[in-house]
Amino acid sequence: MIRVNDKFDVEWQEGMTVNSLLTILKFTFPMIIVSVNGRVVPKSEYGPTRVEDNDEVKVIHLIAGG
Repeated sequence: MIRVNDKFDVEWQEGMTVNSLLTILKFTFPMIIVSVNGRVVPKSEYGPTRVEDNDEVKVIHLIAGG
């Protein structure tokens, strides 16, 4: 089980990556920051970065304001 933002539980799947996790959660905002177990993952590494069972993932949507 993957815990996302301390509120979503996602069933872990073999070969799961940050990209596939974001797709499952339908997180499509273009400006987000993702960390896995406290390590920030650059957007360019979402595809190759694996998410393992029991990982803790944080996804923060960046929103501009004024």
